[in-house]
Parts: sequence; C-alpha cells; structure tokens
Amino acid sequence: MRIRSRGIRRAVIWFVALSFCVPVALMSGQSGDLSTGHTQTGEQIFKSACAACHGADGRGTPQEIAGFTKPRTFPDFTQCDQTTPEASTAWKDVILHGGPTRGFSDIMPSFSEALTSEQIDDVIANLPRALVTEKAYPEDEVVISTSFNAQGAPGGTTHIIHEQRFGMKNQIEVDVPINYQDLSHTWYGGVGDTTLGVKRVIYSSLPSGSIERSSGSILSLFGGAILPTGNRARGFGTGTTTFETFAAFDQLFKTNTFIQTQFGADLPRHTNIAPQSIFFNTAIGQSFAANHGLGRLWSPMFEFVGARDLVDNAKMNWDVVPQMQVTISRRQHVRANLGVRVPVNNTAGRQIQVVFYVLWDWFDGRLNEGW
Repeated sequence: MRIRSRGIRRAVIWFVALSFCVPVALMSGQSGDLSTGHTQTGEQIFKSACAACHGADGRGTPQEIAGFTKPRTFPDFTQCDQTTPEASTAWKDVILHGGPTRGFSDIMPSFSEALTSEQIDDVIANLPRALVTEKAYPEDEVVISTSFNAQGAPGGTTHIIHEQRFGMKNQIEVDVPINYQDLSHTWYGGVGDTTLGVKRVIYSSLPSGSIERSSGSILSLFGGAILPTGNRARGFGTGTTTFETFAAFDQLFKTNTFIQTQFGADLPRHTNIAPQSIFFNTAIGQSFAANHGLGRLWSPMFEFVGARDLVDNAKMNWDVVPQMQVTISRRQHVRANLGVRVPVNNTAGRQIQVVFYVLWDWFDGRLNEGW
C-alpha cells in the first residue's frame, strides 16, 4: 500500500515505470544540468528528464512527436486514479535499472548514470495487506482469500474480493464468499452473504524523505451493505441485510515498520435474526527487501483480531494471526500471504484456521505480465 498526499508530480514514478521515459539530458539535447539535482525540485527534474515522453502536463507526448508506439499501459496522469498505490521502491528499481528488472519493456532505459538516488526520491517522493485487517488505502486489486479449519469439523470459506479505485481517494469493494462445510459427513457448498461497499480517504500525510525510509499515515472510512445471499439454514448467511461501517488507520514508520488498525460495527436490519456486533483488528509488521531495499519484499506480520456481539453477557472473542506476505512476480503486482488464526479465549466452538491469500494488483499489469 502506498501512502501519499502529493499530486501528480509525486506520482511520476508510476508512469516512468509503465512507459518509456527517455532522459532529455542524454537523448534529446535539452538544457538542464542533472548533476546539480540537489538544488532542483522534483518537478524540475521531471521536466528535464521525463517530459520528452510524458509531456510537461503528464498527458504524454503526441504520438507523431514521441517516435515510438505507446503501449496500452501508457497513462494519462491528468487522471487522478492513474497513480500507483504500490511501493515506491519497486518503481525506483525500474528507474535505476531499466524496465526489464520488473518485467516491463526494455525501451525504458536505466537512469542510474543520469539521476542520483536523491533526485529519484525527489521525483517520486508502503503497507502490505494483512489477512484480516483491512487497509486504509484505496486499491485496484483482486484478492482470493481462503480459510479452512485445521481441527474439528472440516470446512472453510473462500472470499473473492474485487477492489477498484475511482478518483484519487475512493474505492468500490465487492466481496463474494464461497462457503464449504462437512455437515453430518455430507459436504455442502454455496455462496455466502455478499458485501458491497465504498471506502473514502479522509486524511493522509506523507512527509518528505528517502524512499527506503519513507513514513506517513492515512485514515479512511468505509460504509457498505452485506446482502443476505447465503443459505441461512446451512450456516452460510445471516438471513438479513446488514449494514457495515468501519474506520481504518495505517501508520508507516521510517524503519519500514507498520501498524494498521480497523474498528467498526455490523448492524443487521433485523436484530431478532442476527445480533449487532463490533470488531477491532490491528496488524503490526515489518518489511524487508533484498538488493538494498529494491528486491523481493518479505513482510512478517502479527494480527490481533477481536469481535463481540452486542447482547447481554456476551464476551469479546480474541484471536491472534501470525503470518508472512511475500511478493511473487518481479513486478510485485502478485503477492501471497500465509498465516494461522488461533483463538485466544472463549475457544469452545472456535477452531484454529489456516488462512492464506493470493493478491493480484491488476492496475499494475495483466496476471501473465511482469514475471
């Protein structure tokens, strides 16, 4: 997840990575001494090094002037939702070593001889997804998340989650669960209750600093409806429409340590069928990457997950979820996470579960690209 409050210029790393920015200082003879980049702003460096392909306004140089065929991924950065939510280190790697290092076209050259590390930071000026705790940052992702019982009666749930940004601060989310369970030695399966929701960023802050030592915070609010599409008789649904709301706050520290928190409530329309409940989730983790912070990303995390029905004498149920996320593709747009969810208290009827997901950030490219 990428935390930012900058404008289009701070997001230039994305279209540098996805397209073919050729430094004017090296190839088209424009003026501009990049060796004095410590006195230049990110905008000045962009105009000197990248505007030949991407245009001074971020729309891209006209085809007849550019001299190359633009790929399907060539973005128009006057559109606010065409800014990457991914780790800046991934795109810094592309600038330093060229497109092929992340599975992009070799037309994108290496800038290691043209720009210093500090200059690249000035141009572009990240948080992994936990298994349970939702991120505050809006994403363009498809997530297939599965949990299954490691003890007791066999069964589990697979969530098919589609997230899509619109504008710069908003996200639509659709979550369709597929349940499967062994009931009296007979397997049953079916769709569970489907969630439709909208997330909006309320506050974000990204202080300036090195990409490898970036920090920041972000706060979002979510509102949605959980539709009764599941079979209640088989335990696959509640039988009533439920309104869900939560606040999510994420904090990234300069040490690449991160904390994500989520607090919310589920409010059924018919409380005689399903009780109202509250939930609190928090994830604490640390990201590590090879190749001086530019390579494959490993993110061990530990989650505390709590939920309580709002009825008399109900108790808060607490679980812990140790886990590890790792990037799979070179482009880092395909990731996987594996963990174990363990009940801490009120363990009667609550089983240990193995939980994992595969995540595809489809905005960063097709599933078969970037390997």
